[in-house]
Amino acid sequence: MTRTTSAVARALERIERLDPALHAFIEVWPDEALAREREALARRLPLGGLPFAVKGPSGIRSYAARRLIAAGGVPVGATSVPGPGTVWQTWGQGAHGRTVNPWRADRTPGGSSAGSAVAVAAGMAEAATGSDGAGSVRIPAAWCGVFGLKTTNGLLPSPDRTGLASAGVFARSAAAAEPYLRRVLGGGGPPDEAFGLPLPLPLPAVYSEDLGFAEVDPEVAAVVRAAVDRLVAAGTVRLLDRDAGLLDPAGAWTAVRGGSPDDAKAVRVRRANDERLDALLSGGALLLTPATPNRPHGHEGPGSRYSAALTWAFNLSGHPAASLPAGFTGDGCPVGLQVVASRGADLGLLAAARAVEDALPPAPTPPPPGHR
Repeated sequence: MTRTTSAVARALERIERLDPALHAFIEVWPDEALAREREALARRLPLGGLPFAVKGPSGIRSYAARRLIAAGGVPVGATSVPGPGTVWQTWGQGAHGRTVNPWRADRTPGGSSAGSAVAVAAGMAEAATGSDGAGSVRIPAAWCGVFGLKTTNGLLPSPDRTGLASAGVFARSAAAAEPYLRRVLGGGGPPDEAFGLPLPLPLPAVYSEDLGFAEVDPEVAAVVRAAVDRLVAAGTVRLLDRDAGLLDPAGAWTAVRGGSPDDAKAVRVRRANDERLDALLSGGALLLTPATPNRPHGHEGPGSRYSAALTWAFNLSGHPAASLPAGFTGDGCPVGLQVVASRGADLGLLAAARAVEDALPPAPTPPPPGHR
């Protein structure tokens, strides 16, 4: 008789085998995880012992983690976040060294949810929690070639007093993220039966390469535009002729993060962008952009382009936003397609993401470390 290895045991085996090279985890909990899995299976809980990772040392106490555990999810470990000594947040520090991108070890995975994205990309967890205050879910999702979604600001509890950060989730795909979001958003969120409902196609959408202000790597822009063209050709998306130009939110984001939300210039920028986004997304339209203006940078630092240039506007406005794998640059770096929906339309965003990924080539899995 062939013995079936449990999902948690498989995840723990992959962590033991792969993480010494990837450094995605700061802690791993094998004994506790196996015990939780046995309990979840014995009690026939909805998630049935599916393994997930939590962001950072405090992630196990997050609202999302508590909801997942109550539904029978099993936390296998805590993932890396940026370590001390640098002001830039697009990197991670695991228990044994800096977190590396699973596609190119000489590049960063993005951050601050660095280890969560790497854990999912490398198959060390089925899903992972994250938080996103400027792009901290969407940027690493884009650079590691996985699905990452930031929920509507304020929809779920967040310890961030500025209101910029909201909970998020990583999974290999939007379809794979659905059971986790079903449990995290249930109970005070959208009704359970609303999940999985298809949207009528084509989806109305607006495409913007730069939101009117960002400097975007031409090859990154070309990869995303090719993905959008494919969506149009497949009948998944119908592009609308609407102006997607926003005011650069950098100064406003910095003011809010610094504790000055009433700064006059920040208030003007936020009000103007909110009005433009309300018009842009009216009638259930989506906004499509590159998730980042740049490809994954080296471990020495981000260079001149702000990785958050195309993401942090939606932390200020509160809109839900996701990154989906769009393809690769010529040097083997993943590129993300950002999809933004109206505030509170998290379920619609998830359904739209599923339709988008159905029309795009399946995202590949990175090769094991040492086989690149």
